[in-house]
Amino acid sequence: MKILVAVPEPLRSRILSPDARIQLEALGTVSWNEDGRNWSGSELAAHLAGIEGLLTGWGITRMDESALAGADKLRIIGHSAGSVKGFLSPAVFDRGIVVTHAASRIADSVAEFTLTLALLGLKRPEYFSAQMHSGRQWEQNSDLPLHEIAGRRVGILGCGYVGQRSARLFKAVGAQVWVYDPYLSAERVAELGVVQIELEALLRQCQIISVHLPSTEQTYRLLSAEKFALVQDGAIFINTARSWVLDEAALVAELANGRFWAALDVFEQEPLALDSPLRQMPNVLLTPHIAGRTEESYANLLGTVIQEFARFASGLPLQFRVTRDMLATMA
Repeated sequence: MKILVAVPEPLRSRILSPDARIQLEALGTVSWNEDGRNWSGSELAAHLAGIEGLLTGWGITRMDESALAGADKLRIIGHSAGSVKGFLSPAVFDRGIVVTHAASRIADSVAEFTLTLALLGLKRPEYFSAQMHSGRQWEQNSDLPLHEIAGRRVGILGCGYVGQRSARLFKAVGAQVWVYDPYLSAERVAELGVVQIELEALLRQCQIISVHLPSTEQTYRLLSAEKFALVQDGAIFINTARSWVLDEAALVAELANGRFWAALDVFEQEPLALDSPLRQMPNVLLTPHIAGRTEESYANLLGTVIQEFARFASGLPLQFRVTRDMLATMA
């Protein structure tokens, strides 16, 4: 197989482990993007003649007819990142090119981060740390309520790669997991051991709410002011997915009254404006879109799709294939 790695340095060295490189080079003849930047569509097209497998990453150009003009033998594209929506065009599927991606590898890190945020919301160590750093006395008897996670109802909005991994982690620490996902089959619900429920009921009854919804026409601002009003006092609201799915102004207004605590990793405007009211709220924990960023997940991104290439070359079914029909409901 002739394979082109379109991922440039320095990103390539971060997401390609030595073992994965050995596995890749065992699959065939490999050529590399050595220009230190992502190629334009015409530049990519000029490198695709004779290429059967293409490895892509963040910043790849849109794969439309012009970018695929030189793709006379391309059979598979492996995206070493999460969402493929930003660069895939119908031309890829029209040509019968198989697509796979590494979103599942990032999902592990995001799920761990989600559990961490939930625990922080229940235990609030950042509050006590701030008190101690400020020179205040020993506040063991603070009125701030602290809780265990065992027995808590955790509501997961969207049960794709991240949502399913998060569900398993929450169940492992004894939480009850409820899920809102209209596309989740009854068989998958049974396998996960979760309760499938309507959105409004989940928002009303869950003490922890974690957003993992994809950005689709159906999910745009699904979480409106009316929906946030349903969230119970003292709840924990977590978003490590997309700001697309909520009305951020409505969330800010709800958080301003202090009814519940939130941990937010994604925002309508990134970087978050320095004058954002979120930065001034004591009941909001902020992180700069880093939920999926761990050394382990990054180091194995290309490795994940290289393993898919190995399965493809051996005639085995892919584990993380993306079809045209799946795009409508994917993140």
